[in-house]
Amino acid sequence: MTLTAPFLPADAPFSPEQRAWLMGFLSGLGSHAAAIDPAETSTALTVDVLVGTQTGNAEYAGEDVVAAARAAGFGANLTALDDVAMERLAAMTTIVVVTSTYGEGEMPDNAELFWEALASETAPRLESARFAVLALGDSGYDGFCQAGKLIDTRLEQLGAERFEARVDCDVDYEDAAAEWTANVIARLVALAPDQAGSPASVAAPVGRARSPWNRKTPFGAELAVNRLLSGPTSAKEIRHLEFALAESGIEYAAGDALGVVPRNDPALVAALIEALGVDAGEATPHGELRDALVEAYEIRTPSKELIARLADDDPESELGQVVVLGQKETLEAWLWGRDILDLLLGTRVRWPIGEFVELLRPLQHRAYSISSSPLASPDRIHLTVASVRFDGAHRRHGGVASTFLADRVGAGETAGVFVSPNTAFRVPADDAVPMIMVGPGTGVAPFRAFLQERAGRGARGRNWLFFGDQHRSSDYIYEEELETYRQDGVLDRLDLAFSRDQAEKVYVQSRMAESGADLFAWLEDGAHFYVCGDASRMAKDVDDALHAIVEVHGGLDHDGATEYVNTLKREKRYVRDVY
Repeated sequence: MTLTAPFLPADAPFSPEQRAWLMGFLSGLGSHAAAIDPAETSTALTVDVLVGTQTGNAEYAGEDVVAAARAAGFGANLTALDDVAMERLAAMTTIVVVTSTYGEGEMPDNAELFWEALASETAPRLESARFAVLALGDSGYDGFCQAGKLIDTRLEQLGAERFEARVDCDVDYEDAAAEWTANVIARLVALAPDQAGSPASVAAPVGRARSPWNRKTPFGAELAVNRLLSGPTSAKEIRHLEFALAESGIEYAAGDALGVVPRNDPALVAALIEALGVDAGEATPHGELRDALVEAYEIRTPSKELIARLADDDPESELGQVVVLGQKETLEAWLWGRDILDLLLGTRVRWPIGEFVELLRPLQHRAYSISSSPLASPDRIHLTVASVRFDGAHRRHGGVASTFLADRVGAGETAGVFVSPNTAFRVPADDAVPMIMVGPGTGVAPFRAFLQERAGRGARGRNWLFFGDQHRSSDYIYEEELETYRQDGVLDRLDLAFSRDQAEKVYVQSRMAESGADLFAWLEDGAHFYVCGDASRMAKDVDDALHAIVEVHGGLDHDGATEYVNTLKREKRYVRDVY
């Protein structure tokens, strides 16, 4: 038996201690494998790693499981959950599921159909399989890691044996995921020592090549352009931003997102310190308090732990009286427009700084859909960002990252950025395939990139964009570019919906319905259907409209229309970038 050195991707997010432990473990396994007579062993065990992802984090974690399994001498495959038919699932013997949770406990887009089939009464029994689940989520939401929890429970209900306990990872998932991965491989070796072959010789990391720049080590990119797009009478403030990539080596594709690592507003930090009645130089785990509140902690959105602690320590406060009601909707309505400073000012509670910062969540990056194609802008990444500003609780509030970009990154100054690839959200590989794009407001961002990509590739496939906002006179962002694309024949159809320009409000889904026959004809001709924008309302309304169009113009009943749309999803012809 010829041995190769154990392999782990150089950019896999293991800490030095975890990497050293896992490499040592794999080296030991290699020695064990060398002592086994190949004639006495069966075919190496195959680990099927099934991934449900919305932004790419779960896919990265799944790739690390595959790399570690192959390094241990096991076979390993990486598959999106929606690509797994129940018949194929029933034939699997070692199943590892890595899934994120979307929104308030929902399955990510590429796991919805899998879950529907798995949860159905016709799902196969899985007594011959063993499984483990890694769940990624955000504890700021009530449905924390719900997708992973549901799949974990259902696999057990179907008779599969859980060989490693599920781990629920918060937004800082890397270390927990790496430890879980090491435990999974060690457990498989213990369960099937004779089914580990020679460590696989892997010439390159599994899956996508990874940039050295990530949310923990972002690239300091110069903000080269900050231009207001919306008109002076608009109710919104939408900006066009361009980050210079310089010598970073950053590569991106149309459809990817850019992670921006923000810094909190120093004025808000000063007000918070004053409300706490403490010295700005007090020590925290992230340095002096003032710097830590700017760089390290989320100081706008209160954590559940902070809310509960404030209510417990001051039950007579307005917050305390709302919390005691025990009604989620009432609490959410009361919290809307209030941040941590508002809550502190509304109570008599004051804690030592050490206790206070323990109740804060880490400051997270914000991801924005990239609005340029590298074919048109290889050295700069463009963003289209709506600055969030509103009045609440007797003072002006602002979005953490959007106002950071609009107000606090000056000309020539830098912000930490990194690319988050979205391999599911791409222009069709076949340049002859038609595209239908639905992106109102800032949802047009990736479709600006798509049109640049199609123009740069000389694609002959037809392109149709549905765009809208409130008023044409002030909210028609990128008007000159879009009209030029239409005149030049890059954009075959442009349907506009400005909701406040007439008595009856008109939205993009209204325009879809008006052109339903043509839209269905495009789908029948192989068109890919894309949606970008608000998930809570617009994307759901667009989905309802799509189903109705398919039902009416396809001559189908409700179930038939649902199956038609599900087929689009399975064929990766209906994809969304929603938030």
